Amino acid sequence: MDFETFRENLARDIKETLEARTGTDFEVEHRTAEKMNGNYEAIVVKPADSEVGVSLNASTLYKDYESGVSYESIAKGATDLADRSLRNQPEFDVDSFKDYDKMKGTLAMEVVSKERNAELLDTVPHKDIEDMSVVYRFVLGETPAGSGTILVTNQMLENYGITADQLHADAMKTAPEVRPLVIEGMGQVLAKQMGVEDLEVLGLNIPPEQEQMFVASVEGNVHGAGVLAYSDFFDKVADRLGDQQNFFILPSSIHELIIVPDNGIMDLHNLESMVREINASVVDPSEQLTDNVYHYDAKEKVFELGEKYVERQAAKEARGHEASEKKSLLGDLKAAKDEASKTPHKDADIGEKSMDGKSLG
Repeated sequence: MDFETFRENLARDIKETLEARTGTDFEVEHRTAEKMNGNYEAIVVKPADSEVGVSLNASTLYKDYESGVSYESIAKGATDLADRSLRNQPEFDVDSFKDYDKMKGTLAMEVVSKERNAELLDTVPHKDIEDMSVVYRFVLGETPAGSGTILVTNQMLENYGITADQLHADAMKTAPEVRPLVIEGMGQVLAKQMGVEDLEVLGLNIPPEQEQMFVASVEGNVHGAGVLAYSDFFDKVADRLGDQQNFFILPSSIHELIIVPDNGIMDLHNLESMVREINASVVDPSEQLTDNVYHYDAKEKVFELGEKYVERQAAKEARGHEASEKKSLLGDLKAAKDEASKTPHKDADIGEKSMDGKSLG
């Protein structure tokens, strides 16, 4: 069946099954839902007497159908997910949502690609960081489908009567509390993913001073790239690396950042190749951040694209070379002047000559 037929059938079957299972009336509607890095066709399910529902990604479910998963299996899974999500959704007071003073304590920040989300960014408050943008969400709690959040829009700011600058200032205070920063060595992260506690079993028990990669994210590792916007992020990473080292930042995904010390072992070109290869082969497009590599200069406290850092360093070296040449030239001139001052001057009495070369007078 085609997508439209699939979506119509799925919406009908979810509604009928939930109503039969719960004895409650449900409303089911189709809509195009906006999300980072693209949109998707959604089926929104909610009890008839509620203002809060759950959104199911019909686009993804149809891909499962096209790949060979039976319609019956998809319909049952989608219905069960909607049921669990609605039963276990976090307590949500609609009236509180209308009060910014009550909501601002739930603010979190996320970092997304500016290019991939250009259309969406026109509708939401944001701040740019190089070729990325910081956006803001209210975090409501956990559900079986993941963290329940609401993206803050320009319309919300207008309703609240606040500015984007005030929103950002509030988020800078609350986000590190709502989603605390976590920095771990790559060995620790891999061990957790493999369910291993003893790093020596994997040969990953690397002394901290020898660790060449770190992962920065948040507790739960969901939308953890937002830590990039935290006011103390760069200082905490530099402290973790020791001796206030410079470092590269690789956008592993919207969920985490990889930190690589700028110690000469890895160069910008190799790191850029690594990011692009991983994005092309491993990271789902909906979770990709950018294909670029970034750099933090711990001494000058400058965060920038890696290529800008390389250009800035080249310009600095060129200025240093010019200054060195100028200093050397001035030194040579001074030496020549000093040498000339040591040579005695002889006054030559030439006299006036006549046209035939004889002295006149």
